[in-house]
Amino acid sequence: MKYFKTYVSGILGGACIAFGGVAFLSLESNILGALFFTVGLFTICTLGLNLFTGKVCYVFQRDRAYAVNLPLIWLGNLAGTVIVGLLIQVTRSAGSLVERAQSVCAAKLGDSFLSLFVLGILCNVFIYIAVEGFGQNPHQAGKYLSLFFGVMVFILCGYEHCVADMFYFTAAGVWSADTFLRLLVITLGNAVGGVIFPLVRTWLAKGQG
Repeated sequence: MKYFKTYVSGILGGACIAFGGVAFLSLESNILGALFFTVGLFTICTLGLNLFTGKVCYVFQRDRAYAVNLPLIWLGNLAGTVIVGLLIQVTRSAGSLVERAQSVCAAKLGDSFLSLFVLGILCNVFIYIAVEGFGQNPHQAGKYLSLFFGVMVFILCGYEHCVADMFYFTAAGVWSADTFLRLLVITLGNAVGGVIFPLVRTWLAKGQG
């Protein structure tokens, strides 16, 4: 039951990111799109839901059970984003949203694997900044500014977020073996980017002890 609840929380987390993706695709302005995409991580952090890109940042600070849950969370995120992406396709908004999603995905599918990996690393550096800031900043305003700035910057810079890409690939209807492989490369990049700051901070703290 514990693992099932972890998975269901991952589904809800993926759905929240997909809601943010819908907002991003619905707006012409990239700045406004990046701003309102933040509703996804805002909701996840506020409600305590599972998101792979946030959880992976702390894999070396937690126990083995925590690490074992990460693939389950990733699969839950995938299910949540796919559900929302498929639902969007049967609504009156499908035309414009699918067209925009296809445009977003064209750049990802035409990119090199190395580029996707590096962009995934850079993305999760900012996810760590956002999540850690939300968890550790003593000021309420600072908590939410961490979320908004962290998410907005990675979107405006064009970095790759594996869970957001799950939604975009579904909304655009471009799933294939190559697409899935690219998603795995981005996921690996997110994992590497997520652990860089925590590991370095731990090392720095030991050096000061």
